[in-house]
Amino acid sequence: MDNLTPSLLQPAADPAFATRVQNSANQAWLSLRFADDRGTTRLLERAHYGPLRVQKALYPEHPSVCHAIIVHPPGGVVGGDQLTIKAEVGEHGHAFLTTPGAAKWYQSNGKISQQQVRLQIADKATLEWLPQETIFFDQADVELDHQVELQGNARYIGGEILCFGRTASGESFDSGRIAQHTTIRRDGKLLWFEQGTLGGGSAAMRSRLGLADCTVCATLIVAGKAFPAAFVQQLRDAASLLSAGQAGVGASQIKSLLVLRYLGHSSELARQWMMQAWQRIRPELLEREAHIPRIWNT
Repeated sequence: MDNLTPSLLQPAADPAFATRVQNSANQAWLSLRFADDRGTTRLLERAHYGPLRVQKALYPEHPSVCHAIIVHPPGGVVGGDQLTIKAEVGEHGHAFLTTPGAAKWYQSNGKISQQQVRLQIADKATLEWLPQETIFFDQADVELDHQVELQGNARYIGGEILCFGRTASGESFDSGRIAQHTTIRRDGKLLWFEQGTLGGGSAAMRSRLGLADCTVCATLIVAGKAFPAAFVQQLRDAASLLSAGQAGVGASQIKSLLVLRYLGHSSELARQWMMQAWQRIRPELLEREAHIPRIWNT
């Protein structure tokens, strides 16, 4: 296991945390540091405990962009599991993080399942956080905490697709709890704050102010520039054409953030929606064409 700087790898630097981890078979963490090395982004440091890991750095498009696939071998998260993922990208570096398949959060055994994500992006650096979909099984009890820290002119693209229940198997999310907390800051200033708790079978799932009886919702957030109104409208038009009335879609420029939403019943359509938006946004933001990871097609 590589050594990481204390600012990034708090678990290793904190003996009390390390003791708690070693005493809990349900706890896992992964910590990564990417840095630019004369035009090549390298995964310089990585450390993990438990079944969270990155196998190797990949360069499918260009040496300046380092792709890494975050793997959780058990394939699902059970009650009491606590996952922590930290990633830091140094100045001028560019990291792309994804997962090999859907994340599955199983029925609770009376304990809460938790995931914390901490992303730090230095000035003139880029991080793309695009995991595949998340599936919440009926009676899952889950807490998700996602924090992004941007410095200077850092750029960020982050997406999520949330599926409530295994609809393909005839299962709905009738009971359980999903609590979410997301913040994005630049130089310590809060740019985005969103939190909420959704109860399985609750009025919020049925209300037009909530999920409106939909089973899949997705969000794509982009930080790094204010896009022209005409471009944002193009994103709306393309999403509407793709969804063909089968889902609610939208895009809003909120000061320095671009926020896109999807609400429907199909995880496949949500994936197509997010991929289409990302393929349009990436060249505008990063001046680099989108390169679809092979793992997305397996």
